[in-house]
Order: sequence, then structure tokens, then C-alpha cells
Amino acid sequence: MLTFAVTGATGAQGGATTRALLDADQRVRALTRRPDSPAADTLRALGAEVRHADFDDRVSLDAALRGTDSLFAVTTPFGTDIATEARQGKALVDAAADARLGHVVFTSAAHADRGTGVPHYESKYVVEQHLRASGVPWTVIAPAAFMDNYASGWTLDGLRDGVFAWPMPADRPLTLIPAADIGAFAALVLQRRDEFTGHRVDIASDERTPAEMTEILASAIGRPITFQEVPLAYVRRRSEDLAAMFDYFTTTGLDVNVTALRRDHPEVGCHTFADWAAAQDWPALLSSAPAHH
Repeated sequence: MLTFAVTGATGAQGGATTRALLDADQRVRALTRRPDSPAADTLRALGAEVRHADFDDRVSLDAALRGTDSLFAVTTPFGTDIATEARQGKALVDAAADARLGHVVFTSAAHADRGTGVPHYESKYVVEQHLRASGVPWTVIAPAAFMDNYASGWTLDGLRDGVFAWPMPADRPLTLIPAADIGAFAALVLQRRDEFTGHRVDIASDERTPAEMTEILASAIGRPITFQEVPLAYVRRRSEDLAAMFDYFTTTGLDVNVTALRRDHPEVGCHTFADWAAAQDWPALLSSAPAHH
């Protein structure tokens, strides 16, 4: 039986991948910097083996990967920076290569291979290129915009006031995916490596305009919500990186063939934005303390 190592196991994508693999009765080694956290305890209770791994500690990576067959690799610039993300991603790839893993699935970002100029897409592409050159059998999955972000941060702050504030025109479509579907797709790719090795796949579960999202959120929350387009200048004052991303969403757009993905991989069980919105605990989310940015 294969053992699948999953990095970022206590985060959104790694957690979803761990759960999807465990649901398929696979053996999972969940890697995390905080093996004593409540999130790690939850994974243990579900049947995962939890191990300490720190991207900046090569010895911990080598120990964590020893005896595993495949790896789900996720990196993030948030909480650090893009230079750190690229460095950590390369270190993880090098550890996987030295461990002679049979397959590495790296989760990047849709269009990251197209020269978007979005800093946190470019850093992921650096890791993608390093992975391709490493000699390890690889697959890159590249998710579109995360639905999960619509239930947190400044979006949630706006929804408390009955406003869906988003830095895009009301009629500009955006391809979307929830973490659960990224995990389901990653688990599928890990279990069917022969089919996916050497491929880069942009993934999304739905495509909606901000105007449509506003209606869907209003319906799920059960109260009127109005759309408000946030000026890019406002976003830029907070983050050049996010402003570049929203500018790309608005000008070029994230085209991902949702119809083909749903047709070709029905076992992923893609969730529409309406499915996702209906599954959120809005009363609890909306009554929690606002985030301060």
C-alpha cells in the first residue's frame, strides 16, 4: 500500500487533500510545522499519521518524507513573502528528489505559467520549473480563485453590513473552486499517477460574475446583499500583490474549462458556488468578531 505525504496538512488545501485520501482508505502522512495543534489532532483522529516538517529545516523534511511514495506539495507567500515561498518550495522539491519519490503533485495557481506578473503566481511558477527540472515524476494542479475566501477577511466584513465588496466589475466572470474540490482533485491525481504524470492542469468548479455571486450569497445568507466594486487603488494601498491579481482577473481573466473538467472527472464531485455558499454556517460567521486589516 502506498503512503502519501501531504504538506500544509493543517491548512485548507492540504487538509482537504488529507481528508479526501483518508476517505478513499489511503495511508496518509500529514506533514505540519505544528504537530501538537488542534488541527493536527483532528487529522490523527481521522486516521492520518502526523509528522513534524519545516520547509526551512531540511533534516525534518528528509525524515518526514522517508518511507513515503508520493507527495502533495503546497507553498504559500502569505505570512512570509514570495522569495521565501520560492525558496521553501525548491527545498521541498529537492527533498522529494533525494527521497526518490514516485510522484510529486504541486498545487500552484491557474495561469501561473502564463507570465501574469502577479507576484504570488510568479513565485509558484518558479517552484513549478524547479519541479520539472528535478527528475521526479510530477503533476501540477493549478486552482482558480478560492471560494473559501468569500467567507473570511474583508469580504466577510462587508457581508456583515449587507455589502459584497469585490475589486472587479459586476459583469466580469471569474472561475472559482472551493478547497474541498482542490483536495478531491489532488487525491484523484495522487491515486492515478500514470494518467496525470507530466501534466499541468488548471482546475475550477464554477464560473460566476460578482453580480451573480451577490445574488447567490444573498440567497444563502437569507438577507439582501448589494454589490459594491472596490477600486483597485484601495486594494493596492494594502497589497500590490493582490491588486495585481485582481487587475489580471479583470483584464485577462482566469479562463478554465469548467465544463470539460466536470465531464472528464465526475468523481471529484465539483461544487458550484451556490453549493458552497449553501454549506457555510453564515449565522456563526456573520456574528463572529470582524477582522481588522
